[in-house]
Amino acid sequence: MATLTQDLARIRAFVQVFDAGGFSAAARQHGRSKALLSKYVTDLEDYLGVRLMNRTTRKLSLTEAGEAYYREASQLLQQLDDLDASISEQTTEPRGLLRVSAPRNFGESTLAPAIFAFLVDHPAVTLDLRLEDRYVDLVDEGIDVALRISTLTDSSLIARKIADMKVMVVASPNLIRKVGVPKDPEALRALPCIVDINLQGQANWRFVEDGRTVSVHVTGPVRCNSPLVARQAAIAGLGFAMLPSYLAEPAIEEGKLAAVLADRVPTGQTLQAVYPHRRHLAGKVRALIDHLVKWFEIHPVR
Repeated sequence: MATLTQDLARIRAFVQVFDAGGFSAAARQHGRSKALLSKYVTDLEDYLGVRLMNRTTRKLSLTEAGEAYYREASQLLQQLDDLDASISEQTTEPRGLLRVSAPRNFGESTLAPAIFAFLVDHPAVTLDLRLEDRYVDLVDEGIDVALRISTLTDSSLIARKIADMKVMVVASPNLIRKVGVPKDPEALRALPCIVDINLQGQANWRFVEDGRTVSVHVTGPVRCNSPLVARQAAIAGLGFAMLPSYLAEPAIEEGKLAAVLADRVPTGQTLQAVYPHRRHLAGKVRALIDHLVKWFEIHPVR
């Protein structure tokens, strides 16, 4: 009779072989013999009484039963690995590679110092920081945690609030002298605006009027996918822009931009740490999130 350890070894071998694309590749990746992996997979198929893999000299594929078994087995092994990690990391220093995703401009201007302080405190952790203005697929791309400025929409993910964030509508003083201060959000429809397609809603800017949220569609001479570029366009006098406060306020202090409709801009946006929905969160990820919460309590996002 097979023991639980043997059962898990056979299941793990099956998942490793398919993930690697073959027995030889799995043997190289995991330091095990090809013959042993083949024996484990064959034993598993014999035990289940069903073929899981179609094997040829050039290609390995899953049968219909194999696909169903792979999905469940992968999740089971991930839960077990997460459980082992969570127990061991409770008593050990966070260590290993930590893959983090964040928006480029926010990462460069505000997030990097916070994460680097974490690395100083935890020298056994190495960082793969990916700054890009798109929503990465955390599972497919192997990301441990993503920092996002938004509201959570993907139910397969879970999130923790890190800090409050603000957005501001701004324009250059020269443009305001030329076209005037918009009296209400609707006035923006007739005024030149800079559209940042990374902004939630893109060209449909959200405002608050009489306690309700309204959407105003804006247009203008510039569309871009960078809040930093949108700020530069606004400074150049090309239009009104909706910017995160961490980019807007330094330019306001320098007199390059001025805020408008401040009492109409909705609040509630937050910086969130988003990670895959797993029962047990890796200790290095939990440690980073805890650090960021404390960091931004001391260093609020301006």
